[in-house]
Amino acid sequence: MADETSIDINPAPQANGEDTSPAIGLISQYVKDLSFENPNAPAVFQWQSAPQMDVQFNIAADGVGDNLFEVTLKIDVTAKHDEGTAFVIELKYAGLFGVRNVPDDQLQPFFLAEAPRILFPFARRVVADVVRDGGFQPLLLDPIDFHGLFMQQVQAQAEQAGDAAPVGQA
Repeated sequence: MADETSIDINPAPQANGEDTSPAIGLISQYVKDLSFENPNAPAVFQWQSAPQMDVQFNIAADGVGDNLFEVTLKIDVTAKHDEGTAFVIELKYAGLFGVRNVPDDQLQPFFLAEAPRILFPFARRVVADVVRDGGFQPLLLDPIDFHGLFMQQVQAQAEQAGDAAPVGQA
């Protein structure tokens, strides 16, 4: 007879019935703010030069209640031709996350790396649809490595803290 090993993925409930396991869940996601400007219509549709795209993004996380956090992915896109600006998009796409029993030191990595990764495909679709509805070819934003960017930010902060530390004693 083979020796079987089982792993209980459902920990035994606490004596008082309280679930103390850490959990984060997406409650809702939504467009918080959206602006599309086509300042040079209809002339823009006759321009022959290829646009230069400037894409900027920012991530914010705010506590909005007990164990509730809103993570907002802000995406700004400007398309410029030699002749002028074709379009400008400003999007704030947000998610409402419920948090239970998660240590504070694990919240920032989740909110600045994992939550944007969850929200990005939906924000990307909104941008593509808005650009298409504005009369242009849909703009498909390249995927973003939020985890890699977060790790770069952590490393840069650690290097700055190292530079500020005194060397030796006076």
